[in-house]
Amino acid sequence: MPREDDAGTGDARWRERALERSLRTARDRAVSRSDRFMAAATELMLETDRTEFTVQEIVERSKMSLRSFYQHFASKDELLLALLEEGIRGAIDRLRVQVARHDDPVERLRTFITGLARLTDGTAVPANSTTNRAFTVYHLRLAESHPTEFSHAIAPQVDLLLEILDAGVATGQFRTDVPTAQLATIVTQALVSSMQMNVLGVTVAGARVTGNELFDFCLGGVSPAASVQTVAKRRAAGGA
Repeated sequence: MPREDDAGTGDARWRERALERSLRTARDRAVSRSDRFMAAATELMLETDRTEFTVQEIVERSKMSLRSFYQHFASKDELLLALLEEGIRGAIDRLRVQVARHDDPVERLRTFITGLARLTDGTAVPANSTTNRAFTVYHLRLAESHPTEFSHAIAPQVDLLLEILDAGVATGQFRTDVPTAQLATIVTQALVSSMQMNVLGVTVAGARVTGNELFDFCLGGVSPAASVQTVAKRRAAGGA
């Protein structure tokens, strides 16, 4: 026959499990609602190619209430920032898998740069909300008005690049006279600028830069000076 204290302990555990299920259900409902608002905003961006739609338009598209919207997001900008962060994180998670297939830091860097370039050169999956014109304009505006939030949003991209550069420094393939943080900043500026210009259709000197050309340029920047000079001499001499 179970003792009284055993029964009390069993009741307490049952209450804990019931509370856990209740909290989990509440969290799931909250995530579901926020996802519906984000999905509605994504649809509006893809359909209109702009981000000037209103919170009311998002609410109507989501078939949710205005009150529910403000329970999840303080403003439309907060929702757009959440979309941007989610999109970048998802893209980098997929790219990280591709990068991990290579042991050589140089090949990792090539995969990283050409993978990012494909997001904006028309060969990636269409209707990517984080690389359409509307979101690119928002991207630029965010960098100007909220630089801290912008840096946080692209942090997954920078973190992966830092890992690649650190690996290349450890093997002696990348330069050590410039700290990897500075190298990552320079490469990121080149990549972000190139991606934005591709999406906006901006060309300089009538040329469009490919992912492989972008990689060649960045590789020259992160490689030891001696290696760059050796390659240049070999090419000047007609070598491979």
